[in-house]
Amino acid sequence: MTDPNDRTAAVEQAVERALAALDLDTKARLLSGQDMWTLPAVPAIGLKALVMSDGPIGVRGRHWSAEDPSVALPSPTALAATWDPGLARRAGQLLAQEARRKGVHVLLAPTVNLHRSPLGGRHFECYSEDPLLTGVIGAGYVTGVQEGGVGTTVKHFVGNDAETDRFTVDNRIADRPLRELYLAPFEHIVRHARPWGIMTAYNQVNGSTMTEHRPLVREVLRGEWGFDGVNVSDWTAARHTVRALRGGLDVAMPGPRTVYGAPLAAAVRAGEVTEAEVDDAVRRVLRLAARTGCLEGVPAAVGPDEVPRGIDGPALAGEIARRACVLLRNEPAGGARAGFLPLDAAALRKVAVIGAAARDARVLGGGSATVFPDRIVSPLEGLRAALPRDAEVTFALGADPRTRVPRAREGFTLRARYLAADGRLLADTPQFDGKVHAVGSFPEGVTPHSLHTVELTGTFTPQVTGDHTFAVSGTGAFHLTVGDAVVFDEHCAPVGSDPFESFLNPVERRIPVPLTAGERVGVTLRHLPAGSGAATAALNFTLGHSEPQPDPDAALEEAVRAAAAADVAIVVVATTDEVESEGFDRRDLGLPGRQDELVTRVAAANPNTVVVVNAGSPVELPWREQVPAVLLTWFPGQEAGAALADVLLGTHEPGGRLPTTWPARLEDAPVSGVTPTDGRLAYAEGVFIGYRAWQRHGDRSPSSPAPAYAFGHGLGYTDWEYESLDTTPDSVRVRLRNTGRRTGREVVQIYLAPRDSGGTASGAVERPARWLAGFASAEAGPGESTEVEIPLPGRAFEVWEERTGGWHRVRGDYTVEAAHSITDRRLTAEVTIR
Repeated sequence: MTDPNDRTAAVEQAVERALAALDLDTKARLLSGQDMWTLPAVPAIGLKALVMSDGPIGVRGRHWSAEDPSVALPSPTALAATWDPGLARRAGQLLAQEARRKGVHVLLAPTVNLHRSPLGGRHFECYSEDPLLTGVIGAGYVTGVQEGGVGTTVKHFVGNDAETDRFTVDNRIADRPLRELYLAPFEHIVRHARPWGIMTAYNQVNGSTMTEHRPLVREVLRGEWGFDGVNVSDWTAARHTVRALRGGLDVAMPGPRTVYGAPLAAAVRAGEVTEAEVDDAVRRVLRLAARTGCLEGVPAAVGPDEVPRGIDGPALAGEIARRACVLLRNEPAGGARAGFLPLDAAALRKVAVIGAAARDARVLGGGSATVFPDRIVSPLEGLRAALPRDAEVTFALGADPRTRVPRAREGFTLRARYLAADGRLLADTPQFDGKVHAVGSFPEGVTPHSLHTVELTGTFTPQVTGDHTFAVSGTGAFHLTVGDAVVFDEHCAPVGSDPFESFLNPVERRIPVPLTAGERVGVTLRHLPAGSGAATAALNFTLGHSEPQPDPDAALEEAVRAAAAADVAIVVVATTDEVESEGFDRRDLGLPGRQDELVTRVAAANPNTVVVVNAGSPVELPWREQVPAVLLTWFPGQEAGAALADVLLGTHEPGGRLPTTWPARLEDAPVSGVTPTDGRLAYAEGVFIGYRAWQRHGDRSPSSPAPAYAFGHGLGYTDWEYESLDTTPDSVRVRLRNTGRRTGREVVQIYLAPRDSGGTASGAVERPARWLAGFASAEAGPGESTEVEIPLPGRAFEVWEERTGGWHRVRGDYTVEAAHSITDRRLTAEVTIR
């Protein structure tokens, strides 16, 4: 194996040779995207085009369409709920495998912003409210991806913790919370995983947009932490040529028109910046190219024989989904002594599966996290496949939370035809469903300049007679014919101030069309894109369809009857794309539609009711004590239904623990402000977010509301006794025994509680009552003991001193707590820091 020091020297020599051969214009061009996803090639120096692609749960590739399917893993909140950096590392290795398959060199992930408020609309794409858990899981993910020879860009640096006015908001964050909370995951990942890239955010922090933030990028990220990778802007975030370069931004995306390229070369010639400053940025781009195998004359960071191969994507997706399931509640029912779950499959004769998300699985969040898997196993499909053949499984809609019409799929045969202005056929591709989507590149033979019109065309055979609902969503002109009738012919304008939201979630228009069961009709949606002839390949429009819908009250009654007649009722409740997505924050934490009413009525009809919560981040569960079991599956990825069946039927244990506190009500949440005032959003709570704030309020007032489920909470199918705890200032050793009847896994959580949280021992700096200092997983069979050793990082005993601008070690006495969750602390020991 090549000595790492020799390899580093070889890379730097190759970078300098390549740099010396470039003129100013080529250097400036290298710092600007040539299109949506790539940096330009320079054949003269052996430089290939660098291809980037969105993640974080799958790899889109350059096409971002159903033509090029991707493995869809569970949401990042689900990955964090495993509390397993090793599993995160394996997820990264799989995504690297996917990236190589799709010709991608850099993955635009992971997202390590914090869950400051439960209203954050993109929290499903982040990990946790805790910086240590976020940093450790993120480091595992980055390590795995880069072990596969693919770069990462850890994002969004920093303070992009909500979506409201994200392009312009100035987040006012004091130095101490900035260091101890929001920068901490990035610092951990930089120091422990050495990422090859960072993505800077849209927002401002303390008066400077992050793409121009010299103190945080040049002084902290590069100076203090030693980051040597590329700093890429979030898409369209770079706004000023000189300030961006001097602030430390290396690459402005997407292209071809950015503040770099020709404007940067002009700025050098005008004396506004120096060519040496440009050279520094180009060096980092060339270093990234060398690491990913895109620069000839130097071996890639990971050789072809070192890359992990043969990873089974669906199998790993299922494993993560099972391990991420958080069993929130599991009480006895029907006179039994043990918890209601797992279900005994052999004893079930009739099972009612209820809820729109049981049939049409909600497996991922909306926005740039979206990928197109080649298959999705719904909860209904998974349970039918797993239950014995003689078990009758019935389905009832109950209450549909969706406010948008589903994509045309069942009963449709569709193709997309791409046409030039003169009517020439440029491409003809099959369609999985009614969504036509492309960002960055079109099908072969189609360019942004040549494309004039897209036709989504085919046939539909209805199964039900009545008024079917067709829907059109997108921006531009639309002409829809069903059979021989033109049913829609309008121009649809974008709505809203966020261009990404208006592109990804366009307004929907609905059209009722009477049809007869069994009579096939032709369907054509002709679309003239609003950006036709533009320089960037971007297309997003949808043909939706739904059958004649039953009366909502009748649908609820049908679900109640199905539940009453069954041995067990499994109700799947969910959020929707209109609730959790990129581009906007949540208005409340309620489940959309009449799902709460559905659960309450089903539970009254059948005491043997399990509720499966299919959401990426916290929702209110007002009925949680009315049912014996509540299981949280997050957004569980493509193997959703198979993983759910495994956990419900007990072939696998639910292994998840909450990475974020779940409030009972929004008004109980310590931090709910995500809307700026006069362009500013004050992080006035300081270091007290998440469980830190819940613990603070509870300590001050016993009457303060408690959360529905605490940070770290999660039940299994066995019991654990914590037998001993030994600690030093550097590490903790915990011995525990599985006292149940099944093999199981426990996540041992270590919290530090200072004896004096705010007095003279801490220099009058108020600290949380306790904070997470480490964790580890333990596994054992029935009656077996096991032991885990958990390091205590030095940073766990430090606070950021705003007066001196440095880390301060707080000496004194601490209680070390070994816990099942932050509110279920099993053993304590004392340690003195001198």
